[in-house]
Order: sequence, then C-alpha cells, then structure tokens
Amino acid sequence: MANENIFSGLKVVDLSSFIAGPGAAVILSDFGADVIKVEPPHGDPWRHGHTTPIQPHAEDPYQWHLANRNKRSIALDLKSPGAQQVLFELANWADVFIVNTPHHARKKLKLEYEDVAGWNPRLIYADLTGFGENGPDANLPGFDLTSFWARSGLLSLTRDAGAPPTWPVSGSGDNATAVGLYSAIVTALYRRERTGKGAYVTTSLLAEGVWSASVSVQAALAGAKFPPMHDRKHPASAAMNVYRAADGTWFVLVIPPDRFAAVANAMGRSDLLTDPRFSDPTQVLANMPQLTAIFDEAFGAQPMAHWHSVFADVNVTFGEVRGPQEVINDPQLTANEIIVPLEGAGGKLTSTISSPIQMHGIAKVPARRAPGLGEHTDEVLGVLGFDARSIESLRESGAIAAPGSPTAAQVQRQIPERSKQ
Repeated sequence: MANENIFSGLKVVDLSSFIAGPGAAVILSDFGADVIKVEPPHGDPWRHGHTTPIQPHAEDPYQWHLANRNKRSIALDLKSPGAQQVLFELANWADVFIVNTPHHARKKLKLEYEDVAGWNPRLIYADLTGFGENGPDANLPGFDLTSFWARSGLLSLTRDAGAPPTWPVSGSGDNATAVGLYSAIVTALYRRERTGKGAYVTTSLLAEGVWSASVSVQAALAGAKFPPMHDRKHPASAAMNVYRAADGTWFVLVIPPDRFAAVANAMGRSDLLTDPRFSDPTQVLANMPQLTAIFDEAFGAQPMAHWHSVFADVNVTFGEVRGPQEVINDPQLTANEIIVPLEGAGGKLTSTISSPIQMHGIAKVPARRAPGLGEHTDEVLGVLGFDARSIESLRESGAIAAPGSPTAAQVQRQIPERSKQ
C-alpha cells in the first residue's frame, strides 16, 4: 500500500461470496490489507444484488461496492484442472484465506483446510457457514434471514404481542457476522505472531445470531419466566416504550426511575407526580395503560424537535426511529466517519459505509470502488509468478476468464445454487 497502516503487507485471499465473508475482508482492507477477491467466471451473485426485487433498487451496484471495496478481482474457474496451480500459488502467497463454499463442494475442489494448510502452514484459514460445521443441519444452505434471524430466536423476539414474525432487514445479520469473522481472523493473527503457527478459525450465522440474542437465550438456559411480548398500549413499563411526536416521528424512550420526576416536569405534567394512580410502584403497575395513554397524548402534542430538546436537557435516553433516507443526512454519521467518500464508483454513488472500528491516530485506507469481474486477473497472476505465456494458457483452458462482467440474468441464475453465508 502507498501508506503504512496496521495491516499493510497482510495478504488476503477472499474466496467467499455475498456479504459476511467479503465483509470481514473489507474490514481488513480498511486498515491496509491487500485483498484479492477470487470469483467464478460468472461472478459473485452479489454484483447484481441491487437488481433483486426484495432489495432497494438502484442503477449503481451499491451492495457490491459496500462488500468488496478496496479489493482486486481475479476470475477463476475452480472446477478447471488448471485452477489448482493458481490456488496453490494463492495459498502460498496469502496470510489469510476466507472461504464460505459449502463443505461438500470444498472437498471436490480441494479447498478444505487440510488441503491448503499443507501448502502454507502459517495460513489463517477463515471458514464461514450458515449453521456450524457439525450437527444434523451442518450442510443446509444458510442466509442471514434464516440462520442468523429465524433459527437463533431473534426473529421471535423482535415483534409486538399478537403480531406475526416480520421480515428482517436483509444483510443485517451478515454484517454483524462479518465483524465476528474479522475478530476470529485477528485473534488467529495475534496467535501467529506469538507462535508462528497458522490456524483454522470459524464462525457461523447461527452462532452470531445466538450471540446477538444471548440475553434471552441465556435466560432460557436459566429456566427464566419470560414476560408477555411487548404491547405498546399495555407495556410492562410506560417509561420504556415507543411513542409518536406531532410530526409523525416515532421514538424509543427509556426513563430511569430516578429521572421520572424530571421528565414529568419538563413535559409540563408535574401533576403526574401527585396523581394517586401513580403514587407508588404498585399503583403505577396497575395503571400502566392509563399512563401510556397520557404519554401518547402529551408526546403527540409537540414535534420531535421539541422532545429532542426536552429529553437532552434532562439527560434521558431516547432514539428517533429513522428511515435510511433520513439516516444518511444525520450529522453524527459524517462527524464520526461512519459515512465516508467512495472513490471511483461512478454514477450517483459517491459515499459508502465505513466498517464500525476506529483506532485513534490511525487513518483508514480511503475507500475505493469495488473491482470489475476479473479486472486484475493478469496483474495478480503476474504477482504469483505466472508469465504471459502461462496466463494465456490458463485462459485458453478456461481456468481464468477474460475481464468483464456477466449479465444480471446470468448471475441471478446462480443465486439459488449458492450459499449466502
């Protein structure tokens, strides 16, 4: 890299597809790692995720840049006999090898840990699965929607009483899992610094989902008695509820017991402090729907800007419920470098989301556009020691593809056949 950074000189081969595995590689690249994205000749299906009906539609492949910025791309047909020599050289070149190919396919492709670690014993082999490596469902394909959200228990907890499970935000579990996989890789790198030995590290969408739901899952392990599901009009506590301001903005409010009087006074409802219905904890509990109705009326009388000022002045925790179009205009995001410029993407896409890790005194690598399919194939092969004649031979055999991008339709046909870990 042009500038020294934490992972300058670290070499990463990203053989994973979709979001979580590539996301872990992005975090490494943010701090200087050289990441080579290995794609099949038809490309990672996520290149065209922006055209799928369930995703927000855009002309620019925003998801692709988010999950694959700062990388170089090589298009390699792993099923081709000639690909094995390229894999051998990649494994010998790399410090980190990220894989999410289903294990039955890995065995056929000679991509299991035992295969590549034999070539490079210092290699950190990072394995991502949907449901873990063992157990009856180890070979099931996993999406964050199914493994992280549904199977972990999270989806059963993120709804109100009487409501069916809803459709979670696509990619949210993947990106959380990306941070977990990154952590595993960094842990293994630290161990290698101390011992000189490589390692096989792994996580799964299921494990990360259960970790996210761990307070409730741990409660189940303890035989805890769970309260009824949240009901906004009949909450367990009116002081911990969701309300709507006069301008239609919903907000989450958490009033600690020792701040209730201050909030009531700031709301102009000091009468609540002497109301017999709320005079002691037992009465408050018995009249929680009534207190909620009073809060509904009071909060609905003023816009969110008013309540933002009130809550901030009395040091109460609150959160405005915002849509993505509002989130991108939040000054906190630019002030804290959560949204950063993206170089070279073209079109309307000039910014991207930085990874959620900062280190004081260390500037991240400026975000550059994600690569075109096979854009760096010849360059990477040259680095690995292949001469021009060998590269042409690999191309003629079909082991490598010519630079370019397949059509969206070609990629879409691949999606049902692949795992989205």
